[in-house]
Amino acid sequence: MTGPDHYRLAEVLLAKANRTEADDAPTVLAAAQVHATLALAAATALPVGGSGSAPRGAWAIAVHGLGEAGGSRG
Repeated sequence: MTGPDHYRLAEVLLAKANRTEADDAPTVLAAAQVHATLALAAATALPVGGSGSAPRGAWAIAVHGLGEAGGSRG
């Protein structure tokens, strides 16, 4: 799983936690936190510069929704 994949999954889990029964919400939130932390670690490990690199492009897609069906997220 890539850093952007962890980022996207953290967002999905966070949204799910908002719709989850109160008993399950802490477990879903904990999973979201784990994936957010892994995404942060992956982003921190990106090489300096290279704004047009493939890894940075993958982050732009994950964070901004660029290139996804239905346009960008706002």
